[in-house]
Amino acid sequence: MDEIVKIELFGEEFKFKPDKDQTYDPVKIAAHVKEYIDDAESLFQNTTSNKNRMAILLLAAMNLSKDYHDLRLKYSDFEEDIENRVSSLLEKINKTMK
Repeated sequence: MDEIVKIELFGEEFKFKPDKDQTYDPVKIAAHVKEYIDDAESLFQNTTSNKNRMAILLLAAMNLSKDYHDLRLKYSDFEEDIENRVSSLLEKINKTMK
């Protein structure tokens, strides 16, 4: 049975159907997105107007994008470190084989 995931935003329920070949939990992803939106919404003191909804979603998207960018940079450095270590080990192995 295909799973339909629901997420409530601004008092409205939205549904989506995740990819069949998913390697992630779509319910957790939806909850994570909702956390970003709730955090952004908490910065607005007034009731949520249609205009504020767009600003809230934009702020949440920017925060999510920043966190994603930070993780990519972090793991890029990690990947580079691993590549350097592997290269060093290969050089040592090649020297001992000669």
